[in-house]
Amino acid sequence: MNSLLRGARALRAAPTRGFAAPVPKHARVTVIGGGVIGTSTAYHLAKRGWTDVVLLERSGLTSGTTWHAAGLMVTFGSLSATSTEWRKYSKDLYRSLEDETGQSTGFSPCGFIELATSPDRLEEYRRVAAHNRFQGVDVHEIGPKDVEQLFPLCRVDDVLAGFYVEDDGRVNPVDATMALAAGFKSMGGRVVEGARVTDVLTEGDRAVGVEYEGPDGPATLKSDYVVNCAGLWARQLGEKSGVLVPNQAAEHYYLLTEAMDDVDPTWPVVEDPSNYTYIRPEGGGLLVGLFEGEAAPWAVDRAPEDFAFGEIDPDWDRVGPYLELATSRVPASAGAGVKTLFCGPESFAPDLAPLVGEAPELRNYFVAAGLNSIGILTGPGVGRTVANWIVDGAPDVDVTGVNVDRTKDYQRAPAYREARVAEALGEVYKCHYPFKTPQSGRPALRMPLHDALEKAGAQFRAVSGWEAPDWFGSEQGPLTWGRPAFFENWAEEHAAVREKCGLIDMSFMSKFAVAGPDAAAVLQRLSTADVEPVDPVGITYTQWLSKRTGKMEADLTVARVPSLWADRTGLLPRFGAQDADWPRFLVIATDTAHRHAHSTLRREIRKDETCAVVDVSGALAQLNLQGPASRDVLTEAVAPADRDEVEELPFRGVASVSIGFCPNVLVARLTYVGELGYELYVPAEHAADVYGKLFEAGASYRRPERRSGLAVLVLYVTR
Repeated sequence: MNSLLRGARALRAAPTRGFAAPVPKHARVTVIGGGVIGTSTAYHLAKRGWTDVVLLERSGLTSGTTWHAAGLMVTFGSLSATSTEWRKYSKDLYRSLEDETGQSTGFSPCGFIELATSPDRLEEYRRVAAHNRFQGVDVHEIGPKDVEQLFPLCRVDDVLAGFYVEDDGRVNPVDATMALAAGFKSMGGRVVEGARVTDVLTEGDRAVGVEYEGPDGPATLKSDYVVNCAGLWARQLGEKSGVLVPNQAAEHYYLLTEAMDDVDPTWPVVEDPSNYTYIRPEGGGLLVGLFEGEAAPWAVDRAPEDFAFGEIDPDWDRVGPYLELATSRVPASAGAGVKTLFCGPESFAPDLAPLVGEAPELRNYFVAAGLNSIGILTGPGVGRTVANWIVDGAPDVDVTGVNVDRTKDYQRAPAYREARVAEALGEVYKCHYPFKTPQSGRPALRMPLHDALEKAGAQFRAVSGWEAPDWFGSEQGPLTWGRPAFFENWAEEHAAVREKCGLIDMSFMSKFAVAGPDAAAVLQRLSTADVEPVDPVGITYTQWLSKRTGKMEADLTVARVPSLWADRTGLLPRFGAQDADWPRFLVIATDTAHRHAHSTLRREIRKDETCAVVDVSGALAQLNLQGPASRDVLTEAVAPADRDEVEELPFRGVASVSIGFCPNVLVARLTYVGELGYELYVPAEHAADVYGKLFEAGASYRRPERRSGLAVLVLYVTR
């Protein structure tokens, strides 16, 4: 039996482990899940001196997905600085961990080659290589003959280039996990197998421990921090506490051939995305792994609680065509006997980035899940970041693209997860063109003007789940690394804003109503700028910074709104007759910072303060009127009685005006395009009418020569 599965199946055959000693009633940190991520997190907590840590594993270590991982350890391939640093650190730790623990990780620096077989893939990998070299990855572009010399059985007749990292390679996933666990235990940490966590205990807005089922029955473990590293079960466990972890499992395949006389076990890993495969020596033969173009979701409703060291019956009919393509890269593999076609579940996040960090719903509840088949090659790095985040109160790397708080509630929906994971896994080996946007799980969220913009010729893209117009006119055309087919459409729209006027639908922005006697104090503590203007109302551009590090947490605006507008729209909460004496605010943040900004606001409110925060993102359309002619268009659109107010509105000024049948349009004079401009906040039920009136007001600024009949009052969304 090959080395990849031998150790794991021995673990599966072993009896369920009982408790060698009584489990403590309290721990500083409880880590849930004994895969590579859980053991890495526990190991790195202990490395920081936090040894009062208990790791609870529902079955045996590695029993979820770690045990059947393919074990690739490659640093090449990511355009994320954070992921690349995680990979580099992981490789270094796997290299040194045996000296520290006496347990081998199975790390073999046999090398790694990424094959480019088309001009587009060559362009992509040259860009990736440039980025990776900048971050210290020693990647070299090599020719087809070099590839053949390094992996003699590899067909290279269509290879344009290979991208070679000499000291990348592979590890044994089970051995690597056991080494991390051994290191953790040697520093005083406790691993408990056969302990299935059934719930996370909370007090107020804080996690305070777990309940679990052990061999001796139900038990409770109190702790200061809880880390959800439950892999396949992370979403289900999170749901019990109202924590959103929208990962979804899908089938993942690799084929193991019988022994092949010509295979050298020191050959490098070869990745061939054009044929959906990665190939490396294993057990005297070859391992031929797949990332199919369209994946098969698994256990969409719930992952079985008793699934341990489990396999899925392979669907030969579905993966057969992919196997034919994969084995065509090494033709000799097609003639070798098949030892195993393995199928096991792997979990994926909607955007193929890990789900890491403190949950916005609960303090001291951390998540490290949704690793998208890169758990082995980033596990030590992810574990170190989570551990440092807990100990220091802040992450050690930029987590913007991986923070679990970037997710949205609609991503919990089974229909969305099922559709999205089929495409997400398939995207792993597809060409990652600029301007490419996911097609599955859409439309999830529609802005109030969706139908009107569609009729106007809008081409949409998903912006944090919202269907937002990207440009107006012809469809996208073929994806390319060069100038896109819609470039001229963009050029016209940008020219309109520079020279005349543009109307930009930015309703996808995050909007929070903040009110109460202590609202101003809360916002002043958070903001670097003074958010209480001298005038009764106004809008302020500001940042929110981390109190621990001084680094940026959010980049946003805070508008102090007119009391009458707040009362008439009913969007800001009221506390009684004294509301008139308290300033009320509208916080506008970017769509990607939605839950981050929301949780930051909520957590800033002290126990003795009265302040309400309400998410009104879907209740308000945001229309940005920008360009030299924007004042003229807006003055024409508003009711005659409000025209002087528009004319006299100063920069950063705020006013409530009437447009069409909406008497409550909040106007802020603010621009980010270098020209005169305004932001209009319109109750969603009035958005279509206000849009129509603005478009009518812009009639005198139309340019007939514009293609496809578009007026200069262009509708577009900035990227």
